[in-house]
Amino acid sequence: MTLALGIDPGTATTGYGLVRLTRDGDLVAVSYGILSTPKESTPAARLEMLFDQLNDLLKEHKPDTAAVEKLFFQTNVKTALAVGQARGVILLCIQKAGLEPFEYTPNEVKQAVAGYGGADKRQVQDMVRALLQLEKIPKPDDAADALAIAITHLNTKRYE
Repeated sequence: MTLALGIDPGTATTGYGLVRLTRDGDLVAVSYGILSTPKESTPAARLEMLFDQLNDLLKEHKPDTAAVEKLFFQTNVKTALAVGQARGVILLCIQKAGLEPFEYTPNEVKQAVAGYGGADKRQVQDMVRALLQLEKIPKPDDAADALAIAITHLNTKRYE
C-alpha cells in the first residue's frame, strides 16, 4: 500500500490530497483540503506559514511519495512569481521530509485522470470523484486538483 501526497501550489491557497493505492489496486482518498495564508500577511510570512503547515501535514500523514503540479505559463507575471516561490517552499519541504518530489504538468494530469489532455476542470473533477468513489466532487477546487495530481502520480509510478 502506497500513500501519495498531491499538491496544487499557490501562495494564498495550496491544495493537498492524500491518496492510498491499496494492494488490490484501488485508489482511496485519505485526506484532502487546503493550506491557506492570509492575504494581509507579507510574502515572506506567507511562505513561512505554508512551510509550517506543509511540514505539519507531512509529519501527520507520513506519505510514501509526493507530487507537485509544475508551473505553467501565466500571463500575470506577479502571480507566476508568487506561485513559483510557493513551489520552491513545497519542493523544499518534500525534500526535507526525505521524499523525492515528482512533478506533472496540468496537461499530464488531465491526460492521466480524464484520458484527454484538453479536458476541462469539471471533467477532471468528476473523474477524481469517480476514481476515488466519492459521493461528491471534492471541494474546494484546489483540493480536487491536488487529488488528481496524487492519482496521476500513483498511476504513473504503477506502470513504470
